[in-house]
Amino acid sequence: MTLHRDVVGIDISKLHLDIHDNQSGVTRRIANSAAEAAELAASLAERECLVVFEATGRYDTALRHALGTAGIAHARVNPEQARNFARATGRRAKTDAIDARMLAELGERLSLRLEPPANPARERLTLLIRRRDQLVLMRKQERVRTQSETDPLLKADIAAHIAWLDHAIARTEQEITKLMREDEVIARTDALLRSAPGVGPVTAAVLIGHLPELGILPAKAVTALAGLAPYNNDSGAFRGQRSVRGGRTRIRQALYMAAVSIARGSSSLAAFHKRLIQAGKPPKVAIIATARKLLTTLNAILKQRVPFSSPA
Repeated sequence: MTLHRDVVGIDISKLHLDIHDNQSGVTRRIANSAAEAAELAASLAERECLVVFEATGRYDTALRHALGTAGIAHARVNPEQARNFARATGRRAKTDAIDARMLAELGERLSLRLEPPANPARERLTLLIRRRDQLVLMRKQERVRTQSETDPLLKADIAAHIAWLDHAIARTEQEITKLMREDEVIARTDALLRSAPGVGPVTAAVLIGHLPELGILPAKAVTALAGLAPYNNDSGAFRGQRSVRGGRTRIRQALYMAAVSIARGSSSLAAFHKRLIQAGKPPKVAIIATARKLLTTLNAILKQRVPFSSPA
């Protein structure tokens, strides 16, 4: 990672992009559209600049694609990191223009991880996984409602909705499976991930869609992104209990469930979990540690492009 002198900060909203160019000191606003983003990227293509913006879900899609197509280095920062930087530099006011200037300064002062090139298949996989999660959550909520509902008409209506959700989930899962089979890179990655114990089709899809850094970044960085890195809580002579926090919730959830499955098996990772329990670790701590061990193992598998092999 290197620090950049020529940085452009962009604050993204649903309708607009507020752009601050630290070279000219000018802040301007354009529409958040594919055409405007492409024109902006073309104007920056001849400069060796860094574009910094916050991760804003679908609202940053047009900008990311335009920058990637133009080959412009860009960093997509966590909104919490950006807000903490603003507080640390004494910024109390908040407007779109102020945020754009703040992001440009953040890019000047900090060494940021650059966003990898966009992969349309992976991005669509992420959208499908997110939709599946939404449908599964709705089905869970409806099942809870049907347990307490006594009105026959309403109970039948809930049952019909659950049946529709079952169909929608199955259809979405078919699309996920189809995409993962048809894309050669994703298919190879899926096979490598599923060679490890505890990793089924859903966990593999979640990791591919939500953690593209897997197999690229060092193990410590990957565990931090997944929210599985233990952080110290010490001050002076006080030594607090280390805990995990932050990171991508969906990744942590998937790995936690994979670790629960591992604990019931007989692999080397299951033996690792058993040793933690025998050493007196609380069950939840042992599961989290196993999930972290699994993640570091998967990171190594994708780096080396070698399937999981349990030691004898």
